[in-house]
Amino acid sequence: MDGRGRALDNIFVERLWRTVKYEDVYIKGYQTIPEAQDGLKDYFDYYNMGRRQSSLNNQVPWTVFSGIEALELKPSVK
Repeated sequence: MDGRGRALDNIFVERLWRTVKYEDVYIKGYQTIPEAQDGLKDYFDYYNMGRRQSSLNNQVPWTVFSGIEALELKPSVK
């Protein structure tokens, strides 16, 4: 990634994956690819529709994006 402003684009992606690693991947320690795919799908559903973000004034991303009130989702424990 080169060019003006590209480093700033990476900040958001790096922050997202840091959160995913510390809140899901390291805790669950996936052993197989299908297990990781299922677990990450569940986590991203929670992240987008249930996890409140301080940068969004403690709102859920889905609520901000769609304007529709989100469901209260909790990460599944397997």
